Amino acid sequence: MGSTAVVAVVGDKEIVVANCGDSKAVLSRGGVTVPLSVEHKPDQPDELERIELLGGRVIEWNGPRVMGVLATSRSIGDKQLKPYVISKPEVTVNKREDADEFMILASDGLWDVISNDSACDVVRKYLDMWSYKRRSLKENRKRTPNVAVFLTKLAMVHGSSDNISVIVVNLRR
Repeated sequence: MGSTAVVAVVGDKEIVVANCGDSKAVLSRGGVTVPLSVEHKPDQPDELERIELLGGRVIEWNGPRVMGVLATSRSIGDKQLKPYVISKPEVTVNKREDADEFMILASDGLWDVISNDSACDVVRKYLDMWSYKRRSLKENRKRTPNVAVFLTKLAMVHGSSDNISVIVVNLRR
């Protein structure tokens, strides 16, 4: 069995993201959704070419799958599909901006049923509501609501049948 992963390191000037598989990260910057990673799907031109050059095939079986089995072209594990499925992550470096609001890191259990924009809209509204509620009640607590749990439940309501892991990172300074 295999797994996918997405990791982010947030610094003062940059956000470094590494992903392997169909987990991904998105950023909300000034109300605009910015993808920070790309899912590794077997039918992406670069992934398809890599797989076929190694002698593998992408077969349509309830979606494109490596050798008709796996719906992602990169993962950690899945040794039975080596060398076609690799564990090498893609790494991106993005400059930080003052308009950076939050980042969502999640597995495909979320992204298969909720778009990048919809997920960011939900988080933005949730955090804005929480901020308003805190100000109106004059609460000084730093604690924020767990919007990741809300996104997880939303994915289940939308019929996700895959593993759902979600992390929301507040980037407001």
